[in-house]
Amino acid sequence: MGGVVTAVSRSAGHTLIKPNGDIIRLLAGRGVEGDAHSGATVKHRSRVARDPSQPNLRQVHLTRGVDLLGLPIGARLRLGDMAIVEVTGLRNPCAQLDRIQPGLMGATLERAQDGSLVRKAGIMAVVLAGGDVRPGDPIRVELPPEPHRPLAPV
Repeated sequence: MGGVVTAVSRSAGHTLIKPNGDIIRLLAGRGVEGDAHSGATVKHRSRVARDPSQPNLRQVHLTRGVDLLGLPIGARLRLGDMAIVEVTGLRNPCAQLDRIQPGLMGATLERAQDGSLVRKAGIMAVVLAGGDVRPGDPIRVELPPEPHRPLAPV
């Protein structure tokens, strides 16, 4: 299984939209160098307000290139030559998405046949091995041993 990095983004501020760049550097245990959400403990404001000592399971937000929603917790993605991230769970969409475009949050959610909520806003990961990542870099997927645990919001 594999894919290709389509874009890399970062923002030093807590912004809703992060500008794309030519390269990002992933730092083991921290996330994207120079990004407001980089760190060993949570950086998302709502989570900091609840408990700032929680581990940061949302260091890297992944959105395309691989069947991300089909990956299990613990899947590892090798990005480019050196970086490795481990999938921690689903990104929980936020009402702030409607500031970008009305109805956008609703577009990231749907109901399964059993009535359960399906989140389609991407997945989150932590950085196991750092390295530079660029658009066009290959993504190689390594699945954890079975039984696989399905993704849940983090």
